[in-house]
Formats: sequence, C-alpha cells, structure tokens
Amino acid sequence: MSDRYQGFVSTPIGKLIVKNLGLPNPTPLERWSVGSPLVDGLVVLGGHGRLTEALPTTLDGLGIASATDLDEGARAKALVFDATGITDSAGLVALQEFFTPLMRRLETCPRVVVIGTPPEQRTGSERVAQRALEGFTRSLGKEIGRGGTVQLVYVAPAADGAIASTLAFLLSPKSAYVSGQVVRIGAHGAVTADEVADQDRPLAGKVALVTGASRGIGEEIARVLHRDGATVVGVDVPQAASELQTLMGELDGDHLVLDITAKDAPQRIAHHLREHHGGVDVVVHNAGITRDKRLANMTDDRWSSVIAVNLTAPERITRELLDSGVLNAGGRVVGVASTSGIGGNMGQTNYATSKAGVIGLVDSLCDELPDGTTVNAVAPGFIITKMTAAVPFATREVGQRLNAMAQGGLPVDVAEAVAWFASPGSGAVNGNTVRVCGQMMLGA
Repeated sequence: MSDRYQGFVSTPIGKLIVKNLGLPNPTPLERWSVGSPLVDGLVVLGGHGRLTEALPTTLDGLGIASATDLDEGARAKALVFDATGITDSAGLVALQEFFTPLMRRLETCPRVVVIGTPPEQRTGSERVAQRALEGFTRSLGKEIGRGGTVQLVYVAPAADGAIASTLAFLLSPKSAYVSGQVVRIGAHGAVTADEVADQDRPLAGKVALVTGASRGIGEEIARVLHRDGATVVGVDVPQAASELQTLMGELDGDHLVLDITAKDAPQRIAHHLREHHGGVDVVVHNAGITRDKRLANMTDDRWSSVIAVNLTAPERITRELLDSGVLNAGGRVVGVASTSGIGGNMGQTNYATSKAGVIGLVDSLCDELPDGTTVNAVAPGFIITKMTAAVPFATREVGQRLNAMAQGGLPVDVAEAVAWFASPGSGAVNGNTVRVCGQMMLGA
C-alpha cells in the first residue's frame, strides 16, 4: 500500500501547498536492497571510551568506511559517538562539541548512533551521565529530520566485541523506520556473538518459524528471513491456507495450517518441527488480531479472543518448544508487540494488554533461557498494510503523521528488525523491545 499524501506533496502543487501552509513534508526513506552496501557513504567517529580504538576495525569488517574527521565540503552518511568515557555531567559537553559542527553536514537519511555503558552497571556521577544520554538521543531523533535516525546503544563492558550486528542494522537503511531507541547489548545472558560466515545470508542453514505468515507483516518477515538464508516454516489459520501455501511454495519453505489457540497447537508445532526439520532456530510470534471497543462496550469474547491469540498462544508455544528441546541451542525468540502496549490506545484495552504482555514475556524469559538463546520483541507503530488502509481517512492520516518522520512505516521495516534479532551475530542482544515507529511523538 502507498502513502497518497506523500505522493501528493512530491508534486509541484503539493510542494507549494506544503510550503505555504506549513504542512508535514516527509522525506522518502531509503531502504536496503540485496547487493547494496550497508552504508553508502562515510561514517564519522567521535568520542573517547572503551570502544574508540576497536570501532574502525569493526566497521571495516562490515565493509563500512569510517574516519575521525570530515574533509572540507564533504558530507557524512552517519555519525557514531563513543560516550562510554563520559563519567560525569560536565563531560556531556563532548556531545555538543562533536555533533553541533556536523549536523548541517549530513546526507539525506543519515544515521546517528551513540554508544554508552548501561547506567545500572555504573554508580554515582558516571551513572547519572550515562542515563542522560537517553534524553540527548531521543531529542536529537526529533530534530534530525530529512529521514534521519538516532539511536543509543548501551554496551556492557564484557560485550564490547559483540556489537557488529547491531551497528550493521542501525547504520544501514534496514533501520529506516527505527529511531529514538535504546538498545542494550550484554545486559542479559550471553556477552558474545557467533561469527557470521556470510553477511548476505546470515541465516543459512537455520530453520525459522513464523506465525501469521500468510499476509501483511508476517509475509514480509517470512520473505526477509528467507532472503537471509533461512528455511521458513509458515503457520496460519485454515482460512488463510491457500495464501500460506502459495507463499511458502514461492520461498521453498514449509507450512503448517492450524489455529494457534487450539489446546494441542504447541504440541503439534513442536512435533512438526522435530519430525520435518530436526528442530527450529528462530521463532517469530507474529500472529495477532484486533477486536477494538471501548472498555465500557467490551464483550467477553472480544477480550478473550485477543488475549488468546496475541499473548497466551505465544507463551504456550515458546514454553513447549523450550521444554521439548525443539528450540535449538543459540535459538532466537522474537515477539511482535506494539506501541499500543507501551503507550496505550483509545478503544484497545484488550489489544494493548496483550501486547504489553508480549513485552512481559521478553522480560520474564531473558534471564532464564539456556544455551545462548535470546528473546526480544519489536513494537510496530503505524505500519501501512491492507488492514490500516481500511482505517477511516482522517484517523489514518493522523496516525501516519504523528512521528518524527511524518509518515507510516512498511512491513519490511518490521521484518528487518526481526532479522537483526534473528542473526547469529546478535547473541548478546537479549531482553530488548525495540519500537519500529518512526519515533512516535505521543504516548511512546
């Protein structure tokens, strides 16, 4: 589905109206395609801390060019600042000194990443200063404009060598609709990451289960995981069997038709994965439904059906795959939450409850998973799909514009975040919930 407003403002008359009325003028976002470099331009490095010396080598290993300064007249595609050396509030001036001269020298759709130390692992003035980085990055994300993104990555000292996959995602067009986020590396469980033998196909040899895979966001997740080398096993309800079979045939994948809320669904899924694939490496809980009503008008079936599909089923399926040993060592569990579960939404008490519960599932599992297994969640905001196309025009337009990028995201934006979590190189990325929402202005 397309953004008609964005198409209109790119026309001569649209540009004139936008200029005269001060309307939002969203920048078309760059998105990654196979064969493209991760970063098409120069990354300028700044700051002084634990990672300063290693960053050039890490980026070079990803095929990303970096430098510590910018030639006269040149522009930067991305900025990376190592703030791990800031130990008190006075030291925060280093942020202003580095970024201010460079902000007008950025290319379109630039990337900014600030690297810090988890505040909870520091004390006194250093803890204060590291926590202050969140205010800086979230605010800069709302200032940067021109399709730019800004993120904060807290790296535990023991995980300094496990940042490559996260930098590859956050510095590339794969993170087009992710901004204002705080990512923690090494905060829970493993502090190392597996080597990625093939950056173009990091999931080669892996098996990925995707629920709700026949259409929308689930379809795009399946496509991106297949692009990255995984054998995809798609799951969906009988009503979507035809679409599911067609998609899995196109992707050389496998399919399983069932209702994930059925009493025996977890056992059937586990049995299928064990018998046909010898286990599973990536589990994506994407299936979800909405049954919107204000709480005063909420019926029992509207409430219970949403909780059953969106929350209870992922919890039961995950537990079965873990207890049965079907989830392979070093596995990845990824939940699809929602910004509604973070900031709430009118008429969605049932949906928001279920999606907040998905975040709770991440929190409850991240410290107990065995064998290098990780659990994370993506929380989409307004994503343009056939479902959102049916939303009334005025509501849809407001929903798309109330973020720092003044536009809705695409299903591929969610899928790319899932693929980052799924990568073998993301072994130290555990316990995170990352919003894919263009940095919403309200609620979250």
